[in-house]
Amino acid sequence: MVARNKGILAADESNATMTTRLESIKVVSTPESRRQWRQLLFQTQDIGDFISGVIMYDETIRQSDDSGKRFVELLAMSDILSGIKVDKSTHDLAGAPGEFITEGLDGIRDRLAHYYEMGARFAKWRALLTVGNGRPTDYAIHTNAHALGRYAVICQEQGLVPIVEPEILMDGSHSIAECRSATKRSLIAVFEELIAQRVELGGIVLKPNMIISGSEAPNRAPATEVARQTIDCLLETVPPDVPGVAFLSGGQGDEESVVNLDEINKIAANEHLPWELTYSYGRGLQAAPLVAWLGKTENVLAGQIAFRKRGLDSSAAREGVFA
Repeated sequence: MVARNKGILAADESNATMTTRLESIKVVSTPESRRQWRQLLFQTQDIGDFISGVIMYDETIRQSDDSGKRFVELLAMSDILSGIKVDKSTHDLAGAPGEFITEGLDGIRDRLAHYYEMGARFAKWRALLTVGNGRPTDYAIHTNAHALGRYAVICQEQGLVPIVEPEILMDGSHSIAECRSATKRSLIAVFEELIAQRVELGGIVLKPNMIISGSEAPNRAPATEVARQTIDCLLETVPPDVPGVAFLSGGQGDEESVVNLDEINKIAANEHLPWELTYSYGRGLQAAPLVAWLGKTENVLAGQIAFRKRGLDSSAAREGVFA
């Protein structure tokens, strides 16, 4: 999952989110149009050169390509692992206005066992924290960290690698210092819970945000500062037992997510850090090919070319050789 030169494709958008994205290119969202979009991605030539795993949504892991080959089998032909989003999305956190809790622990053991039988070998659970006006509160941090711990240990019990994703939302005008403070508090709490709940840290992948200015901040920090702050925060919070960190793109622009990852790995190459530092991007890999495709059969190759370029750029950044 954190192999050199490769990253993880987050293709686990809910049907509602995928509907929004398809409507942005004037394509009606149906099970078939969503299947065609995922098929375009998964059939891209040499996808295994830059993708190690694909996170899927429940609908997607049950689908097949035009020939009837299940997507799980199609990806395996390129030595790509299949993963599954198992949380039930974020909901308002009671007693904490403006904050969220991720739900979905009820019945998760049986769901994970079922997905394992379907070919999934890893899973994902996303916790979402906001910055500003006193947020994130300790209450929001600890309730979400506890849920991540419960999810992770049950995943390992069922033979799946848990992707642990505590995301500090990029939306807002907060500074890079505020992002670092919130991220540090969150990661400390997450690892306290993982250890307390007997999660094997050598069998997880951490999927955090980079330390980055809010999207509406008046003076956003440059990539060199993002990289330094991100690595320093990881050194303060992430145990060396964790094999890999797969950063989320989290609303960054396509070029921004690649340049920031490149700077992070340029530093990492000189400091001999204990973790592999890679990517787990959704929009960062999919936005350009979606526009190239436009839902048209004659544009499938154009969409795949755009996807492959985004993947190879991210792969280069993962090695610190993008620019």
